[in-house]
Amino acid sequence: MKKTRIFILTIIAIIICTLLYTTSKMGETSPEEKIIVATSIMPQKEFIEAVGGDKVKVIVMVPPGANPHTYEPQPSQLRELSKARIYFQIGSGIEFEKTWMERLKEQNPNIKIINCSKGIKLMKEDPHIWTSPRNAIIIVENIYKALIEEDPNHKEYYTENKDKYVTRLKKLDEQFNQTLTGKQNKKILVYHPAWTYLCRDYKLEQITIEREGKEPSPQTLAKIIQEAKKDNIRIIIVSPQSNKQSAQAIADEIGAKIVTIDPLAENYIENMEKMLQTLKSI
Repeated sequence: MKKTRIFILTIIAIIICTLLYTTSKMGETSPEEKIIVATSIMPQKEFIEAVGGDKVKVIVMVPPGANPHTYEPQPSQLRELSKARIYFQIGSGIEFEKTWMERLKEQNPNIKIINCSKGIKLMKEDPHIWTSPRNAIIIVENIYKALIEEDPNHKEYYTENKDKYVTRLKKLDEQFNQTLTGKQNKKILVYHPAWTYLCRDYKLEQITIEREGKEPSPQTLAKIIQEAKKDNIRIIIVSPQSNKQSAQAIADEIGAKIVTIDPLAENYIENMEKMLQTLKSI
């Protein structure tokens, strides 16, 4: 009888300890509990992590330094994608998504596709919607809506994170407004036409060296040089993925400085602040 009582008390003690341990662990997020999501480009990674924080793990299909016009996913990336619950699609017509989106869905038929361009007025000639802070705010809101739908238990957490990040984006928008309002020279010379939305929202004019993905002809180059001299352009903006030969030829001819700004950089706000500082000096 005594042994039976000891056995029962031991079992009760084990159950109580197990319950206490389980309770102490409630609310902790282990790596296994993170929502695995995927997206196409690095700027989206910052947006998703700004909202999702430690509740999400982000797979980026086009890695740093790769060209979304030509990149092909590696087998290891496709294996990772098969575990993702959400794909945050840019939805603006970038070449990677036009080429690969259907194949990515075949790789993971259950993945939920979120079009992050919803609510943005698209321009066919430029898929780089994120290069305007005003569009970035809309993209972040679309990400937020998808995360609270997928994981409603953490709505308060996502809301707090989203509000903090959107506040930073609104401050960035105001800085662009203050810097560019009343500026007489509204023209910027760029190699790749990646800044169309920025120019639209802040009333700038983008002169591009590359036209329809092709290097300029000698005649086009001469025309650009003539226009740049006339407008006293002293800065040429290029991306790391660009062939800088044509830009350098123009810079040598007009005495301009070449500034490298990557529209695909992950550190979005820091990168856009660099763009803002560049525009101050045009």
